[in-house]
Formats: sequence, structure tokens, C-alpha cells
Amino acid sequence: MANKVKTVNKRPNWFVRTGRGIKDWFVNFGKRFVDGSIGTKLSHFIFGAGNLYHGQIIKGLLYLVLQAGIIVFMVLCPEVNHTPYGWKALVNLRLGGSEGGEFDPMTGEMTLPSDDKLRLLFGLVTIAVIIIFILLWLSNIKSSYKADMDVKQGKKPTTFVEDLKELLDTRFHLLMLTPTMVAALVFTLLPTIFMICMAFTTYNDFDMNAQGTVLFHWNGFNNFIYMFSGQSQLGVELKARFLPVFGWTIIWAIFATFTCYFGGIILAILINKKGLKGKKVFRTLFILTIAIPQFISLLAVRNLLGTYGPINSMIKAFGWAKDSIGFLGLADGDSEILAKVMVIVVNMWLGIPYTMLMTSGILMNIPADLYEAGTVDGASKTKMFFKITLPYVIFITTPYLISSFVGNINSFNTIFLLTGGGPGYSGYKAGGTDLLVTWLYKLTIENGEYNTGAVIGILTFIITATITLITYTRSKAFNEEDTFQ
Repeated sequence: MANKVKTVNKRPNWFVRTGRGIKDWFVNFGKRFVDGSIGTKLSHFIFGAGNLYHGQIIKGLLYLVLQAGIIVFMVLCPEVNHTPYGWKALVNLRLGGSEGGEFDPMTGEMTLPSDDKLRLLFGLVTIAVIIIFILLWLSNIKSSYKADMDVKQGKKPTTFVEDLKELLDTRFHLLMLTPTMVAALVFTLLPTIFMICMAFTTYNDFDMNAQGTVLFHWNGFNNFIYMFSGQSQLGVELKARFLPVFGWTIIWAIFATFTCYFGGIILAILINKKGLKGKKVFRTLFILTIAIPQFISLLAVRNLLGTYGPINSMIKAFGWAKDSIGFLGLADGDSEILAKVMVIVVNMWLGIPYTMLMTSGILMNIPADLYEAGTVDGASKTKMFFKITLPYVIFITTPYLISSFVGNINSFNTIFLLTGGGPGYSGYKAGGTDLLVTWLYKLTIENGEYNTGAVIGILTFIITATITLITYTRSKAFNEEDTFQ
């Protein structure tokens, strides 16, 4: 009961601290404006004015050029494929619908005009530019105020050369991390936001009654409603297939994770067993599956187990079966259960060596006095395995176990290269072994249903993020990190 009261009391404190932090920031911002020099006051309106006021010419000019460049970008609105950046791109974010799509009678699909495909992206890029503008604005004020403080303390404001030396010395970490951060923002964060926004649009819908009219606008949560309510023909298919695909994704992730995990632990214990000869040979044989690129191994197994592969040919030659066995569900009539079992077995061949290598290093670092104490107490080898070895390995590898589980939820290569998601269902776009991620691929790349694929992508992210946060925060590796130190 006491714990519950303590937890409840913490919640308002967090809000209070957050509110006070925001209040203090605005108070300090206003104080900085009042106490600052004329240059600092001007820097609130003209970038670099404070630096120029203090004689920091190069730094001041850099801020001024960046401000002018962003203003020109926003006002003049440069265009790419007849789609503008700048303030016009912000206006285009309303996505009020568009004209001029092309209908392909062969595929029955409507293609959006090139400018419509870019409107959403350019609007997001423009928002990013505005955020950069605000950060530069705050940075130039902070730089000017720092120069004010240096003057008050009887120091000379730092020159551009001195700032460069500091960047190469005490702030070198910022110099090295900045390119990575920029690349992550451009190639990871921006595409992710673009995909999330796509889930709330009618990107791939069109009006059959109005020739050439593409319905590209915001539609709220309609795509999510279609996924679970079965509205429209596509909605019926999505509702019918989502739960089976989701269920198989979780089953696959559980089996693929724990078979490789415990299989690797057992294999590492066997190889590291005292008295075993040829340990290096055994390790080398299993490491070969890691050394060879995974897609080569998967394609090789696909050919071996294929309808006309050597294994089926041998089975028929020995008279064990008259027809080829659909191990991987490559044909529509093949067994879905057999295909699922086979992908789990093949995944064990690929995944166990990774756990074996990692566990081998952990086993070598388990304190010997733990086993000596167990022997003195009369514990058997089996009991010491379950009381010492296994808890120690699980404690160390819990983060790896969680990341492996999440990785298997998004395991595209294994399913796509082995079974292609088959066996397929007529009228549905998701096959018997399709995971959410391979289904997403089919919906987007093969069928052009990007907004529906974005919905599945968001749901997959929510599932993986929730599982990761809950399992890790409840694990001993998080709550008892000093136990084995």
C-alpha cells in the first residue's frame, strides 16, 4: 500500500518539475534579453548581430548568411518537378485533393502525379528547415550572450580560430557525432515521419466515377478503421488477414528467438566441455554459417528444398513419395504448417552459431569459485547448470535476447528468401508464412498501397516498442545490474 502511495505521489512531481523547467527557461530567456548588450538584443532579430558587435566577424557573418539563406528559401519557394518548397509547401500540406492521375488498364492501378508524390515530403522538409532556423536563432543569441559575459569578466570574446581549436580539442566529440546525427535525421527520422504521415492519407485511393481524379488528402484514422472494421473490399481482406499474420509473427519471433538462444547455449556448453578434443574444428564449422553471407545460405537451402530440388528428387528416387513435398510452401496447395516448421528449423542453422560464440565468452568468465562452492555443498552438475550457469548467462544476455526477439519480428530476409511468404491465398495479399514486415513489403512495393503499408508499419513499431520497454524494464539486467559485479 505504501508503495502505491509513493508511486502516485511521484506523478504530479514530474509534471511540476517539467512546468518549472519550462517557466525557468522563459524567465532566463527574458532576463538574457534585458541584461544583454545592444548586440545581444539585435541578435534576436538579426542573426550574428551580437557577434559582429563584439568583433567576432567570421562567426557573425556565418550566422547572417544562414539566416538570409533560409529566408530566401522560404520566400522565393524553389520548385522541384513543379512542387515548391518554402511557405507554399506548408500550404500544400493541407492535401486538398488533386487532378491528373494516370490509370493503367493492365494493372487496374491509378498512379499519382509526380508533384503530388512530393507535396507531403516537401512540406515535411520545409518544417525541418523551420526547426533548424529556430535552433540557429537560439544558438546565435546564446553565442552573443556568452561574449557579453566574457566582456563583463574582463576577458576577450573568443575568436573564430579559438572556437575551431576548442572544437578540435575539448569539443571534438561534438565534431565527430554531428555527421552521424545529421545522417540519422535525414535518412532515418525524416523517412519515418513521412511514413507515419502517409498512414493518415488516401495516397493510393482514386475515384472510379471521375476519370483522372486522384483522391490524395488527409483522412484521419480511416486507414486504421479499415484495417479492423472490414469496410471496403480491401478492408475485408485486411481484417481477414491481419490477425492471422500478426499471430504467426509473434509465434515465429518466439520460436526463432528461443530455439537459437537455448540451442546456442547448449552448443557452447558442449563445445567448451573439458576433455573434448577438436574444439577449434567444431567452432570453425559453426562459424562458417556466419562467415557466409546469409542470403547465399538461404537461397541455397531454398534450392535444396525446392519442388525440383535435390532433396525432393532423392525422396522420389527412393520411392518414399510419389510427388514432390512442398517443404517451403512455394506452391499454393502446399502445407502451411510444414512451411512454418521448416523456416524455424532453417533459422536455427543460421542463428545458433551467433549465440554459441557469445555464450562461449560468457562461460569462460563465470567465476570458478561459484562452481567450487556448489561442489562443496554437494550440488550436482545439473543443479549447478540451472542455479549458476543458466542464470548468469541469461543475466548477461538479456539485452541481446530482447533485441533478438524484436529483430525476429522484423525478420524480412529469412521469410522472403525462403518461402516468399507462401503458400499464398487467392484474393489475399498475405501468404501463409508472411510476417507483418513481408506483408508490408507486398502491400507497398508490389501493390502500391503505401498508406495501408504505413498503417502496418506503425502497428509493428508499437508492438515491438511495447514489448522491448516492458521486458527490459522488468528484467534483472535492468533492475539488478550490480548483482554479478
